[in-house]
Amino acid sequence: MDSRKFIPLIVASAIIMQQIDSTAVTTALPSIADALQVSTLSLHSSITVYLLALGIFLPISGWLADRVGAQQLFACAIGIFTLASLLCAAASNLPTLVIARLVQGFGGALMLPTARLIIVRSVPRAELVSAMLLMSMPTAIGPTIGPLVGGFIVSISSWRWIFWINLPFGIAGIVLTLLFIEPVPPGESKPFDTIGFILSGCGIGAVIFGFDLFSDGKGLSTLLLSIVGTVVLVAYVFYARRHRHAILDLTLFRYPTFRSSLLGGTLFRMGFGAIPFMLPLLMQQIFGYTPLQSGTITFVSAIGAFGMRTMAKRILRRFGFRTVLCWNAVIASASIALCAFFTPQTAPALIMVVILLGGVFRALQFSSVNTLAFADVDPSEMSHATTLSQMAQRLAQSMGVAGAAALLRLCSGQSDTLTAKAFSTSFLVVGFFSALSFFSFTMIPKTAGDVLAGRAS
Repeated sequence: MDSRKFIPLIVASAIIMQQIDSTAVTTALPSIADALQVSTLSLHSSITVYLLALGIFLPISGWLADRVGAQQLFACAIGIFTLASLLCAAASNLPTLVIARLVQGFGGALMLPTARLIIVRSVPRAELVSAMLLMSMPTAIGPTIGPLVGGFIVSISSWRWIFWINLPFGIAGIVLTLLFIEPVPPGESKPFDTIGFILSGCGIGAVIFGFDLFSDGKGLSTLLLSIVGTVVLVAYVFYARRHRHAILDLTLFRYPTFRSSLLGGTLFRMGFGAIPFMLPLLMQQIFGYTPLQSGTITFVSAIGAFGMRTMAKRILRRFGFRTVLCWNAVIASASIALCAFFTPQTAPALIMVVILLGGVFRALQFSSVNTLAFADVDPSEMSHATTLSQMAQRLAQSMGVAGAAALLRLCSGQSDTLTAKAFSTSFLVVGFFSALSFFSFTMIPKTAGDVLAGRAS
């Protein structure tokens, strides 16, 4: 039997482990806080640092794959992620957990881009579409069942099992990768942009880490670190303009569709990145729901997202990308603001309807943004565009979580005790901030993406 038939399944199985783990943690935050004897709000760092590591280290995955080979790097990435999972499970305090999550994020950053490279180089071209569809399923399924898995585990056992269960899956993934995925020869070795990586990594890290410290109640002085990071990022912009092999190709912003999609998409993702963090806290800390009840309710968001997958193309053909992105940004953001009116007396069925609709409109926005972003990008620049887009997505999610934590703390009077009023105010602010993406999408040309949407005559 042709071993290449197993490649998409092996790759997909490894990625779904990473996707489930990253989303299951959000539902378990109150339980982890109790075990580590810290405030629930302070645990946002464990999510922020994971997403931060994903964003910072994504650009080096392609270069490493070309240097050492995709098969070896993929097995190594699974190993790093699995080892970090064990460190997370064994964590006895918050700093240890945050460090372990940082390492876990590094492994995850190497995993997804390398998986795509393995598929492209190993699967026959005639089977490539089917293989890529199979590989894309974990990114949809993982976030769907992650909160449910997290809630179930915490309800019957310790939160540490969210990380322990990665051990058998990780070992199996490494063994199957080495047995069934043939070594992919290294590609063309381009010089690594060390200076660019240091500037971009330190700049992004300082901005988010400074903001993260501020959101953790460390005082306004911590924002100085974010200001320093901003200065470093400006320095990178000047550096990248003069460097031929810059690690982040900023010349891609010359494409209006890519520029507007990335900027508007980042604002939108920052808003929706806060929701998986805020909703479980609201339901468990204020409403008194169990982790399993919380995970079950938020699960309906994914059901809405799956439903939209069958309708997105027809909607885009009818209205076009610009109209959909502009007005759907407002509608989806309104679904965030509606969460501000949830109370302990609100019927769970009504909460589920709002979350379901939010999932529908969010999926339409993400599908539209992700498609339009690459509409005009030259094929030779696609790898750079993918890297920059993926990096922006992870960093937007990270900023969304840190921003939500800062809002909740400020609205609670700098107290670790969260209040219903703090959540209401925070949901309104986050919804408003997400809606600001409307203005970026208005910059998209009217006919942009018409060929992709099937509107071109």
